[in-house]
Amino acid sequence: MTRTHIPGILAMAAIVLASNILVQFLFGQWLTWGAFTYPLAFLVTDLMNRLYGAPAARKVVFAGFIVGVLCSLIGTQIMLQGDGYTYPAVTLRIALGSGLAFLTAQMMDVAIFDRLRSGAWWRAPLASTLIGSSLDTAIFFTIAFSAGLVSLEPGNDVSWANEALPLLGAGPVAPLWVSLAVADWMVKLGLALIALLPFRVIVSSVLAKRSAP
Repeated sequence: MTRTHIPGILAMAAIVLASNILVQFLFGQWLTWGAFTYPLAFLVTDLMNRLYGAPAARKVVFAGFIVGVLCSLIGTQIMLQGDGYTYPAVTLRIALGSGLAFLTAQMMDVAIFDRLRSGAWWRAPLASTLIGSSLDTAIFFTIAFSAGLVSLEPGNDVSWANEALPLLGAGPVAPLWVSLAVADWMVKLGLALIALLPFRVIVSSVLAKRSAP
């Protein structure tokens, strides 16, 4: 690790930490506040990849993964009370889903970006973020809430997440967690497009400074 990697590592750690906190607070009916901060992790990964290469991006990803794991471990030891029950702030399924989704999606992002880096400036960050975000959403929500994986944590009641409801309140009937996943995915796609602007500005600024006499 070099001094140039430190800002990326600190930024990734801050985003993961903030997202782990904000995911506990609802924004509307289908989203949490964490849905708006977590996608910034892909921006950080792509910036490091463009400016310093894939090895540097992977170091940043692993730093974020470690922070996420530590947050999850702490969360599993914090017990909350409600409706006469005691339960952990972070369940095993959520911790497992979060960790696997983050690491898999971010490493996929790095690989796709690196393969497309020689094309148009927007192609690599857009394609890698869209595919990585889709993978992240699918892995996390399936592991955390699907009734088909209840054997991962038999004591964790996820029946609430499998209640059959119209998709996003208006579509075909599907488990609640599918609506949560689709809403999360849509936010990620929107932010992937918006993030192209700061990506372009930051990369241009850093490259200009490098080429300055």
